[in-house]
Amino acid sequence: MSAVDVAIAALRTLEPEDVRVLRAIEDLMTRHEYVPVEEIVRASGLHPREISYRLDRLHELGLIRRWAGTYTGYVLRMAGHDLLALYALVRADVLEAFGRPLGVGKEADVYDALMPGGRRVAVKFHRLGRVSFRQTKRVRGYTRPAVWADWYIRSRTAAKREFQALKLAYAAGVSVPEPIARNRHVIVMGIIEGAELAETWLLEPEPVLADILSNVRVAYVSAGIIHADLSEYNIIIQPDGAVLIIDWPQFVYKDHVNAHEFLARDIRNVLKFFRRKFGVVVDEAATFEFVMGLRPSVPGLDAYLGGSSTT
Repeated sequence: MSAVDVAIAALRTLEPEDVRVLRAIEDLMTRHEYVPVEEIVRASGLHPREISYRLDRLHELGLIRRWAGTYTGYVLRMAGHDLLALYALVRADVLEAFGRPLGVGKEADVYDALMPGGRRVAVKFHRLGRVSFRQTKRVRGYTRPAVWADWYIRSRTAAKREFQALKLAYAAGVSVPEPIARNRHVIVMGIIEGAELAETWLLEPEPVLADILSNVRVAYVSAGIIHADLSEYNIIIQPDGAVLIIDWPQFVYKDHVNAHEFLARDIRNVLKFFRRKFGVVVDEAATFEFVMGLRPSVPGLDAYLGGSSTT
């Protein structure tokens, strides 16, 4: 079972005391590699006998990991982090039911889900820098910060950044998934349907390229942001043929010191792909000027961008 599957299964039997214990461990993980039982007691406010029962229960559910050495301590598993985020989103009436995985990668897992009103959404679990717990065999210290808490902190940061980028882009009219809610390392967004550009054969590539460039332009000119990691792998061709640009955690604002470098790289990646796969050759300098709002169109794409090639 995946971490998400474990979290969803546990969510059905979760009790308020379980949540208090999980939150106590979560809060203390930045200070301890394994959180001592006495500190969990202190942070949760529960009786030691209650804590002992809850820790055994959460361990059996696969939400926490136990370590016994010079002391007995606990740390959240990935499923424990997932559960806390899902619990908060369910309690906020954002999520009601989960479906199949839409994509599982090194840095994120994306699932199909339903909101209480029946709307389909995508739920993205950031997994930036995730590590294998079973490979961590060195001696743990009493107060050493959790080495695996690093992935969780980085994942939270990535989710926060991506959610902010989606809000800015969506409000400006960029074709991105609608940002709905975020909790910890999890983002709920509009459903993602279609196929990656990398896996799609286009009979008419020029209008699709124009659609991509137009969206990059709106993101830059109107939203003031740059994707900074754009490629054929995070551009989705939707069933109606329109593009959807996803995966924004690395975005930068257009006043970033390296903004032009990031923007040029995004443009170069897209043009290189269309040239290699579809034989579409477009002037890079003119495209850069178009995206920055310095010219109304790009030679060769005028008919799809709605302008002329003159500045």
